[in-house]
Amino acid sequence: MPITDMPLEQLKRYTGSSPCPKDINAFWDEAISEMKAVNADVELIPANFTTGFAECFHLYFNGVGGARIYAKYARPAKRHTQLPILLNFHGYRLSSCDWTGLLPYAAEGFHIAALDCRGQAGRSSDNAAVTGNTLDGHIIRGLADGPASLYFRSVFLDTAQLAHILTTMPDTDANRIGCFGASQGGALALACAALEPRIKRAAALYPFLCDYRRAWEVGAESSAYSEIQNWFKTTDPLHEHEEEFFSTLGYIDVQNIAPRIQARVLMMTGLMDTLCPPSTQFATYGKIRSPKEMLVYPDYGHEDLRLSGDKIFEFMRGLKDGVFSETAHTH
Repeated sequence: MPITDMPLEQLKRYTGSSPCPKDINAFWDEAISEMKAVNADVELIPANFTTGFAECFHLYFNGVGGARIYAKYARPAKRHTQLPILLNFHGYRLSSCDWTGLLPYAAEGFHIAALDCRGQAGRSSDNAAVTGNTLDGHIIRGLADGPASLYFRSVFLDTAQLAHILTTMPDTDANRIGCFGASQGGALALACAALEPRIKRAAALYPFLCDYRRAWEVGAESSAYSEIQNWFKTTDPLHEHEEEFFSTLGYIDVQNIAPRIQARVLMMTGLMDTLCPPSTQFATYGKIRSPKEMLVYPDYGHEDLRLSGDKIFEFMRGLKDGVFSETAHTH
């Protein structure tokens, strides 16, 4: 088969290149405590978009740092019992899907919310004042002020906070939560599962935000990780602070928090992916200790993966059926 990164057998053995901070778990435990102390001040506003079988709302809440965060929220109009919860996350620099993207799940009997990442193309604000280069991208945002100021620390916490908020809605089942997304959304699904132990299922298509050093080594200039190379060009042209740079990013590297995941995980990747190299994804997959499955698309890149939507729908139906931990494997 064509190869743009590593042969498949090598990918299955690859363990990552980026460093993992020794205090990674303490860092995130402290971050979660900060998130739980936030007064979310949740607001639900009925949406103009209506259907006969689902109720649709604009959902707002306060995230860490005081940012006002937005999500679309849909739920079955008729609810006679506690129903499972789903979270959906969007790709980098984009926004939440249309209401119609949520309706199949609402029709199936799920409460579902789609987050707008703070400061990207949706309605969520990003009010953080940070030092240094914010010229190109969010990976480096807050880097100069240390790991606690990193942009994606806040976004990861937003995902977990949204999960908690949905458990407080009427007729939701806090013990049946799932999350899914593609690219940045895939990374956020895994991060959410890592930070919220009640997540039972997580589906991630070609996750972004994994193994930053490897992404840079294989050609970040032409990929979604181009801001890393641009940061070196503008801020550290002699790479005098390269180790410090990657060590700081280690706190928001999904592979480093993947061991915290307790959910059953479904991942999908295209071996021709040049935006989020397969090796970076396999580095994360290899560190997941819970039941997991990787579906490999040899001829696909960073694009719509045929049948992926159907497979995620069937995968999440396991929450409704109460099936959480059946055996999984890599294809």
